[in-house]
Amino acid sequence: MSWEWLKGHESLLLWLGALSLFTFAASLWLIPFLVVRMESDYFIRGHEPLCSRRNRLVRWGLLAGKNALGLLLLLAGIVMLFVPGQGLLTILMGLALLDFPGRRQLQLRVLRHDVVKRSLNWIRARKGKEELIIP
Repeated sequence: MSWEWLKGHESLLLWLGALSLFTFAASLWLIPFLVVRMESDYFIRGHEPLCSRRNRLVRWGLLAGKNALGLLLLLAGIVMLFVPGQGLLTILMGLALLDFPGRRQLQLRVLRHDVVKRSLNWIRARKGKEELIIP
């Protein structure tokens, strides 16, 4: 990569830097917020579908919003693998929100990494929450 290319794309580099700072700051707040609110047995028990008692239109809207947030977190986590931020934890939270076949197996695979498990339980311990039970 030449210096000329960098000089010619200063605005792109500025935007990438701003995105990096934003995702880093957002992850510092959002990830602990979501991790602390998880039940300790979240990964071993079944879950009631999102808003299963509401009318169809509201349920579809909330489901679409949940999946959109999950996709945003997943993409931000991938970006954070290359820039400052909590990439693996953000990817995990994005996967927890997305609905797709094989989601549970993928989540458990990520959760079984010692670094991820220790990080999540450290966040929970700081707020006086029980450790996550991971099958």
